[in-house]
Amino acid sequence: MIDTHCHLTDTRLESQLAFVLARAAAAGVSRMITIGTDLADDRRCLEVCRGKPNLACAVGVHPNHVVQVEQNDLPQLREIQSDPSVVALGEMGLDYHYGKESRQRQIDFFEFQLTLAGEVKKPVIIHSRESIDDCLSILRNHPAVHAVFHCFTGTLPEAKKVLDAGYLLGFTGPITFKKSEELREVVKMCPADRLLVETDAPYLSPEPMRKQKINEPALVMHTAAMVAQMRNLTLNQVDELTTRNAEGFFGWAD
Repeated sequence: MIDTHCHLTDTRLESQLAFVLARAAAAGVSRMITIGTDLADDRRCLEVCRGKPNLACAVGVHPNHVVQVEQNDLPQLREIQSDPSVVALGEMGLDYHYGKESRQRQIDFFEFQLTLAGEVKKPVIIHSRESIDDCLSILRNHPAVHAVFHCFTGTLPEAKKVLDAGYLLGFTGPITFKKSEELREVVKMCPADRLLVETDAPYLSPEPMRKQKINEPALVMHTAAMVAQMRNLTLNQVDELTTRNAEGFFGWAD
Protein backbone atom coordinates (compact mmCIF):
# COMPACT_ATOMS: atom_id res chain seq x y z
CA MET A 1 0.00 0.00 0.00
CA ILE A 2 1.16 3.53 -0.74
CA ASP A 3 0.10 6.43 1.47
CA THR A 4 0.00 9.04 -1.27
CA HIS A 5 -0.29 12.07 1.02
CA CYS A 6 1.22 12.60 4.46
CA HIS A 7 3.24 15.30 6.19
CA LEU A 8 6.24 13.52 7.69
CA THR A 9 7.95 16.87 8.33
CA ASP A 10 5.28 17.82 10.84
CA THR A 11 7.07 17.79 14.19
CA ARG A 12 4.52 15.33 15.60
CA LEU A 13 5.72 12.76 13.06
CA GLU A 14 9.30 13.82 12.33
CA SER A 15 10.18 13.65 16.03
CA GLN A 16 9.42 9.91 16.00
CA LEU A 17 10.04 9.21 12.32
CA ALA A 18 11.85 5.87 12.72
CA PHE A 19 8.94 4.50 14.74
CA VAL A 20 6.36 5.94 12.32
CA LEU A 21 8.08 4.25 9.38
CA ALA A 22 8.42 0.97 11.29
CA ARG A 23 4.72 0.95 12.18
CA ALA A 24 3.84 1.70 8.56
CA ALA A 25 5.93 -1.22 7.33
CA ALA A 26 4.38 -3.54 9.92
CA ALA A 27 0.90 -2.51 8.75
CA GLY A 28 1.74 -3.20 5.10
CA VAL A 29 2.32 0.40 4.00
CA SER A 30 5.50 0.03 1.97
CA ARG A 31 5.80 3.52 0.49
CA MET A 32 4.80 7.06 1.41
CA ILE A 33 4.72 10.46 -0.30
CA THR A 34 5.41 13.34 2.08
CA ILE A 35 4.02 16.71 1.05
CA GLY A 36 5.56 20.16 1.35
CA THR A 37 3.53 23.23 2.28
CA ASP A 38 6.01 26.10 1.79
CA LEU A 39 9.56 26.53 0.51
CA ALA A 40 11.23 25.76 3.85
CA ASP A 41 9.03 22.72 4.37
CA ASP A 42 9.74 21.59 0.79
CA ARG A 43 13.45 21.49 1.59
CA ARG A 44 12.77 19.54 4.78
CA CYS A 45 10.84 17.03 2.68
CA LEU A 46 13.92 16.49 0.52
CA GLU A 47 16.00 15.83 3.62
CA VAL A 48 13.47 13.39 5.07
CA CYS A 49 13.49 11.42 1.80
CA ARG A 50 17.28 11.36 1.52
CA GLY A 51 18.57 7.78 1.57
CA LYS A 52 15.08 6.28 1.96
CA PRO A 53 13.93 4.64 -1.30
CA ASN A 54 10.48 3.98 0.19
CA LEU A 55 9.84 7.72 0.55
CA ALA A 56 9.12 10.31 -2.13
CA CYS A 57 7.81 13.83 -1.89
CA ALA A 58 5.83 16.62 -3.50
CA VAL A 59 6.94 20.23 -3.23
CA GLY A 60 4.89 23.38 -3.50
CA VAL A 61 3.15 26.17 -1.62
CA HIS A 62 -0.14 25.36 0.12
CA PRO A 63 -2.85 28.02 -0.33
CA ASN A 64 -2.94 28.59 3.42
CA HIS A 65 0.77 29.46 3.36
CA VAL A 66 0.82 31.97 0.51
CA VAL A 67 1.00 34.93 2.88
CA GLN A 68 4.22 33.57 4.42
CA VAL A 69 6.00 33.16 1.06
CA GLU A 70 7.30 36.01 -1.06
CA GLN A 71 6.11 35.83 -4.64
CA ASN A 72 9.64 36.65 -5.80
CA ASP A 73 10.84 33.45 -4.10
CA LEU A 74 8.48 31.16 -6.02
CA PRO A 75 11.02 30.46 -8.80
CA GLN A 76 13.02 28.54 -6.16
CA LEU A 77 10.52 25.75 -6.74
CA ARG A 78 12.15 25.11 -10.11
CA GLU A 79 15.42 24.12 -8.44
CA ILE A 80 13.76 22.25 -5.53
CA GLN A 81 11.60 20.11 -7.82
CA SER A 82 14.66 18.81 -9.69
CA ASP A 83 15.64 16.60 -6.73
CA PRO A 84 15.16 12.91 -7.68
CA SER A 85 12.89 12.30 -4.68
CA VAL A 86 10.26 14.74 -6.03
CA VAL A 87 7.41 12.98 -7.85
CA ALA A 88 4.85 15.82 -7.92
CA LEU A 89 4.25 19.51 -7.25
CA GLY A 90 1.95 20.56 -4.44
CA GLU A 91 0.10 20.71 -2.47
CA MET A 92 -1.34 23.71 -4.20
CA GLY A 93 -4.77 25.11 -4.89
CA LEU A 94 -7.40 27.33 -3.30
CA ASP A 95 -8.85 27.48 0.20
CA TYR A 96 -11.82 29.80 0.53
CA HIS A 97 -12.67 28.58 4.03
CA TYR A 98 -9.57 29.97 5.75
CA GLY A 99 -8.14 32.25 3.08
CA LYS A 100 -10.92 34.62 2.04
CA GLU A 101 -8.67 37.66 2.37
CA SER A 102 -5.91 36.15 0.19
CA ARG A 103 -7.93 34.82 -2.75
CA GLN A 104 -6.09 36.69 -5.49
CA ARG A 105 -2.72 35.80 -4.01
CA GLN A 106 -3.79 32.15 -3.82
CA ILE A 107 -4.82 32.26 -7.47
CA ASP A 108 -1.50 33.81 -8.50
CA PHE A 109 0.50 31.16 -6.62
CA PHE A 110 -1.71 28.41 -8.05
CA GLU A 111 -1.21 29.64 -11.61
CA PHE A 112 2.56 29.87 -11.17
CA GLN A 113 2.80 26.32 -9.83
CA LEU A 114 0.57 24.88 -12.55
CA THR A 115 2.66 26.58 -15.22
CA LEU A 116 5.81 25.12 -13.67
CA ALA A 117 4.23 21.67 -13.50
CA GLY A 118 3.44 21.84 -17.20
CA GLU A 119 7.02 22.87 -17.99
CA VAL A 120 8.64 20.10 -15.92
CA LYS A 121 5.94 17.54 -16.77
CA LYS A 122 5.05 16.59 -13.21
CA PRO A 123 1.58 15.86 -11.80
CA VAL A 124 0.07 18.11 -9.15
CA ILE A 125 -1.68 17.60 -5.82
CA ILE A 126 -4.66 19.89 -5.36
CA HIS A 127 -5.96 21.30 -2.09
CA SER A 128 -9.48 22.60 -2.71
CA ARG A 129 -11.76 23.81 0.05
CA GLU A 130 -15.02 25.53 -0.87
CA SER A 131 -13.40 26.26 -4.24
CA ILE A 132 -14.01 23.33 -6.61
CA ASP A 133 -15.39 25.43 -9.47
CA ASP A 134 -12.58 27.99 -9.35
CA CYS A 135 -9.92 25.26 -9.13
CA LEU A 136 -11.37 23.50 -12.15
CA SER A 137 -11.65 26.77 -14.07
CA ILE A 138 -7.97 27.52 -13.50
CA LEU A 139 -6.92 23.96 -14.31
CA ARG A 140 -8.64 24.27 -17.69
CA ASN A 141 -5.88 26.72 -18.62
CA HIS A 142 -3.35 23.90 -18.09
CA PRO A 143 -4.80 20.91 -19.98
CA ALA A 144 -1.54 18.94 -20.04
CA VAL A 145 -1.23 18.88 -16.24
CA HIS A 146 -2.43 15.74 -14.44
CA ALA A 147 -3.98 16.34 -11.02
CA VAL A 148 -5.37 14.59 -7.97
CA PHE A 149 -7.85 16.36 -5.71
CA HIS A 150 -6.46 15.18 -2.42
CA CYS A 151 -8.49 14.58 0.74
CA PHE A 152 -11.71 14.81 -1.25
CA THR A 153 -14.63 15.48 1.09
CA GLY A 154 -17.03 17.16 -1.33
CA THR A 155 -20.44 16.24 -2.66
CA LEU A 156 -21.40 13.79 -5.39
CA PRO A 157 -21.99 16.59 -7.92
CA GLU A 158 -18.58 18.08 -7.09
CA ALA A 159 -16.92 14.70 -7.46
CA LYS A 160 -18.54 14.26 -10.87
CA LYS A 161 -17.18 17.63 -11.99
CA VAL A 162 -13.65 16.61 -10.96
CA LEU A 163 -13.93 13.19 -12.58
CA ASP A 164 -15.50 14.57 -15.76
CA ALA A 165 -12.48 16.86 -16.05
CA GLY A 166 -10.24 13.78 -16.00
CA TYR A 167 -8.67 14.11 -12.55
CA LEU A 168 -8.16 11.67 -9.68
CA LEU A 169 -9.65 11.68 -6.20
CA GLY A 170 -7.66 11.00 -3.03
CA PHE A 171 -9.64 9.58 -0.11
CA THR A 172 -8.72 10.00 3.55
CA GLY A 173 -10.05 9.15 7.03
CA PRO A 174 -13.35 11.04 6.68
CA ILE A 175 -14.74 8.28 4.44
CA THR A 176 -14.81 6.14 7.60
CA PHE A 177 -16.73 8.68 9.68
CA LYS A 178 -20.29 7.80 10.67
CA LYS A 179 -21.87 10.86 9.03
CA SER A 180 -20.03 10.51 5.70
CA GLU A 181 -22.70 8.59 3.78
CA GLU A 182 -22.53 10.81 0.69
CA LEU A 183 -18.73 10.63 0.65
CA ARG A 184 -18.91 6.84 0.70
CA GLU A 185 -21.20 7.06 -2.32
CA VAL A 186 -18.43 9.01 -4.05
CA VAL A 187 -16.03 6.15 -3.21
CA LYS A 188 -18.45 3.69 -4.81
CA MET A 189 -18.93 5.69 -8.02
CA CYS A 190 -15.32 6.75 -8.57
CA PRO A 191 -13.77 4.99 -11.59
CA ALA A 192 -11.33 2.33 -10.46
CA ASP A 193 -8.39 3.94 -12.24
CA ARG A 194 -9.00 7.35 -10.63
CA LEU A 195 -8.86 6.41 -6.94
CA LEU A 196 -6.04 6.92 -4.42
CA VAL A 197 -5.87 6.41 -0.65
CA GLU A 198 -4.00 8.68 1.73
CA THR A 199 -3.85 9.76 5.36
CA ASP A 200 -3.06 13.50 5.31
CA ALA A 201 -1.20 12.56 8.52
CA PRO A 202 -0.93 13.87 11.17
CA TYR A 203 -4.51 15.01 10.51
CA LEU A 204 -7.83 13.17 10.08
CA SER A 205 -7.32 9.85 11.86
CA PRO A 206 -9.80 7.29 10.51
CA GLU A 207 -12.26 5.20 12.46
CA PRO A 208 -11.77 3.11 14.53
CA MET A 209 -8.61 5.07 15.45
CA ARG A 210 -10.22 8.50 15.48
CA LYS A 211 -9.34 9.04 19.14
CA GLN A 212 -5.67 8.73 18.16
CA LYS A 213 -5.20 12.43 17.55
CA ILE A 214 -1.92 12.04 15.64
CA ASN A 215 -2.67 10.23 12.41
CA GLU A 216 0.16 8.34 10.69
CA PRO A 217 0.73 6.37 7.47
CA ALA A 218 0.06 2.97 9.07
CA LEU A 219 -3.58 4.01 9.53
CA VAL A 220 -4.19 4.36 5.79
CA MET A 221 -5.11 0.67 5.95
CA HIS A 222 -8.37 1.62 7.71
CA THR A 223 -9.28 3.98 4.88
CA ALA A 224 -8.40 1.28 2.37
CA ALA A 225 -10.58 -1.19 4.26
CA MET A 226 -13.56 1.16 3.90
CA VAL A 227 -12.85 1.50 0.17
CA ALA A 228 -12.85 -2.31 -0.01
CA GLN A 229 -16.17 -2.50 1.82
CA MET A 230 -17.83 0.13 -0.37
CA ARG A 231 -16.61 -1.42 -3.62
CA ASN A 232 -17.09 -5.08 -2.61
CA LEU A 233 -13.39 -5.83 -2.93
CA THR A 234 -10.81 -7.47 -0.71
CA LEU A 235 -8.20 -5.34 1.02
CA ASN A 236 -5.55 -6.95 -1.18
CA GLN A 237 -7.48 -5.92 -4.28
CA VAL A 238 -7.66 -2.33 -3.05
CA ASP A 239 -3.94 -2.46 -2.32
CA GLU A 240 -3.19 -3.63 -5.86
CA LEU A 241 -5.60 -1.13 -7.40
CA THR A 242 -4.42 1.95 -5.51
CA THR A 243 -0.76 1.01 -5.82
CA ARG A 244 -1.14 0.67 -9.58
CA ASN A 245 -2.94 4.03 -9.74
CA ALA A 246 -0.31 5.76 -7.60
CA GLU A 247 2.58 4.33 -9.59
CA GLY A 248 0.99 5.42 -12.85
CA PHE A 249 0.03 8.89 -11.65
CA PHE A 250 3.29 9.73 -9.91
CA GLY A 251 5.57 7.72 -12.20
CA TRP A 252 7.02 6.02 -9.12
CA ALA A 253 7.71 2.33 -9.72
CA ASP A 254 8.83 0.07 -6.88
